[in-house]
Amino acid sequence: MSDEGSEDFGGYVAEYEGGRNEDRQRHGLGRAVLPNGDTYEGMYENGKRCGQGTYRFKNGARYTGEYYMNLKHGQGIFEYPDGSKYEGSWVDDQRQGHGVYTYRNGDTYDGEWQQHQRHGQGIYTYHASGTQYKGTWAMGKMESAGEFVYQNHRYQGNFKNNLPLGPGKYVFDIGCELHGEYVQVDQDRADEQEEQPPATTLVKWKPKTISGLLLWAPPKDCAPSDQDVTKQEK
Repeated sequence: MSDEGSEDFGGYVAEYEGGRNEDRQRHGLGRAVLPNGDTYEGMYENGKRCGQGTYRFKNGARYTGEYYMNLKHGQGIFEYPDGSKYEGSWVDDQRQGHGVYTYRNGDTYDGEWQQHQRHGQGIYTYHASGTQYKGTWAMGKMESAGEFVYQNHRYQGNFKNNLPLGPGKYVFDIGCELHGEYVQVDQDRADEQEEQPPATTLVKWKPKTISGLLLWAPPKDCAPSDQDVTKQEK
């Protein structure tokens, strides 16, 4: 759905109560009912939504936050009809800057945004498993350096188009590291008929070396002597 709400119906508002300036434009605190059934209650400046306000969409969505020249601009919370929610920075009616998005399935993204897309540094948490991706995003996709954090290990490496690609390593909580690389594999198709979907791009892990895992043994000078055993038996 669109985040946009507008009072641009030829300057017509079905119903308005509130302040006006000398030119009879909506100005100061007011409440408007729009011809499409949406409502806005908040601050106006020279006929435009400007300042703090709450915009309610007729489909159940709601935005509460800052406006500038009729656009969401500054800090605000957008609650969607499906239960998802974005809380953070807006620029010219788009999610931009730092913000937290909670998705309908419970997943969350906490990080930077640009033009409505996850862009920059951010953390995506998968609600069902608790797994996290921490790293770089580019226009909504995992790109460049990042890591997946699992319950008892993590993967660190480079990502491209939401997939790990190139050199990387798995770091395990038991103290070892598995080094290797992800390589791209094109899935074969049985035929090339026009109605078939394009080939799916997959990646395959190629392990190379493992390091850091050492078997523990007690030092020799810690082993009990025959004399110690005799004393203990007495």
